[in-house]
Amino acid sequence: MLLLTSRRNALRCSRPNPASVRTSASRRYAGGSLLIRLVSKWGKLSVILVQALCAGCALMPASGPLSTDVRSAQSEEPNSLPYALIKVTPDVVRTLSRFAPRLSSAFANRTPPKAFRFGIGDSVSVTVFEAASGGLFIPAEAGARSGNFVVIPNQTVDDKGDITVPYAGAIHAQGKTPTEVQKLIVDALKNRAIDPQAVVSLAEQRTSLVSVLGDVHTAGRFPANASGERILDAITRAGGPSTQGYDTWVTLERKGHRASVPFGALVYEPSNNIYVLPNDVIYLFTQPQTFLAFGAAGNQGQYKFDAWRISLAEAVGKQGGLTDATADPSSVFLYRGEPREIAEQLGIDTSKFQGPIIPVIYNINLRDPSGYFLAQRFELQNKDVIYTSNAASVEATKFLNFLRTIMATADDPIIYATNWYGLKAASHGTGTTTIITSPGGP
Repeated sequence: MLLLTSRRNALRCSRPNPASVRTSASRRYAGGSLLIRLVSKWGKLSVILVQALCAGCALMPASGPLSTDVRSAQSEEPNSLPYALIKVTPDVVRTLSRFAPRLSSAFANRTPPKAFRFGIGDSVSVTVFEAASGGLFIPAEAGARSGNFVVIPNQTVDDKGDITVPYAGAIHAQGKTPTEVQKLIVDALKNRAIDPQAVVSLAEQRTSLVSVLGDVHTAGRFPANASGERILDAITRAGGPSTQGYDTWVTLERKGHRASVPFGALVYEPSNNIYVLPNDVIYLFTQPQTFLAFGAAGNQGQYKFDAWRISLAEAVGKQGGLTDATADPSSVFLYRGEPREIAEQLGIDTSKFQGPIIPVIYNINLRDPSGYFLAQRFELQNKDVIYTSNAASVEATKFLNFLRTIMATADDPIIYATNWYGLKAASHGTGTTTIITSPGGP
C-alpha cells in the first residue's frame, strides 16, 4: 500500500501544472499571432515589390535592349530616333552587294583617254615647212640650209585659247589636238606660202595633269599619259602607298564628282582600276576600319578589320563568337546608317524618315544553319555596330534571382522573431518533463 501511494504521488508530481500549461499555451498563441501578422505584412510588401518590378523591367540589369524590344520597331520614348528593321535574306545581301563602294560603278566613263588636246597654259612648238625656197619662211639662198623649214619659238596658249603663227595670225588651239592645229595653220598659210606643211607638238604640258596626293611617297602632279594609264599606274608614279594597304583608302575626284574605295578594292577587283583622265585628282589617306561589338558576345569593344574588307561571320568570330550561356543566336543585330537610295531598294518606307541617312537594323538568325552562309556573304562596313541580345531564359533567371533575394530579405525579420521567441521560452523554463516508472520498479 505504501509503495502504491508513493507511485501515485510520483505520477502526480510529474504531471504539468494546469495553470502553467494554460500560461504557456497563451504565450505560444500570442507569439503565433504576431508571427502570422508579420508574415501577412511582409507578404503583402513582397507582392507590392514584385508588382513594381514586373511593371518596370528596366530596373533589371542588362547590356542592351531585349530582342522583343528591337523587333517591335517601336520605342517608348517619344523623342527617340526611328529606325527600320530588316531581316537578312539572300535578296538583301544581293542588294547590298550592288551598292558596295566601287569606282567602276561610281564613274560611268571607263574608256581609255582620247587623244591629247591643248589647254590654256600649255607650251606649243610649231615648225613650218615649204616645198621650195623663195617663200614666206624659206629665203632664196636656202641651198645653204639643211632643210626647207623654220622653227617658230615655243609659245603658250593664252587665256583666249590661241597661239600666234607669223603670217597666219591667231590660231585657236584650246581643246584641239595637235593634228587639228596643224590643219588650221596650213589652211591659213596655203595662199601665201609655197605648199606649206606644219608640225605641231607639245613642248610642255601644264594643263592635262593628274594629281596624286596624300599618303604616297612622292606626291605631285604628273602629265597625263596619252596612251592611257590606270589609277594604280598613277599611284605607282607617285611612289606607291606609304602605309599598310588594308588601312588605305583611295579617293578619285573628277569634274566635281568624288568616290572612295579601299586600296584593296583596286588590287583584288580589277574592274575598280579604271583609266585616269586629265585633271583627275587621286587622294590616298589612312583610315583603319573598325566595328563595335556589344551584348552577349565573347568580348565587347572596338575591333579593327585588319583587312580591306571582312564579312559579318568574320566579325562575329573576331569578337570571340557568341556567349553560350547568355546569347540568343536568332537575335544578332547589326546597326548601320544607309543612304536613302539603298534603303528604298531594300523596301523600306523612307517617307517617315528625315535626312539622307536612314537608320537600319539588320537581323540575322544564326540559330538557322543557313544563316552562317548569309553571314559570310554580308560585308561589314566601317563603324558598324553588332549587338547580340540575351536569350529570354537569361532574363527570366535574372528576375527569379532578384525575386529570391527580395523574398529572403522579407523572411529575415520573421526568422529573427521566431528565434527570439524560442530563446525567450527556453530562458523562462516553460518546457515540461514527464517521468514514467515501470510497475515492477522499486
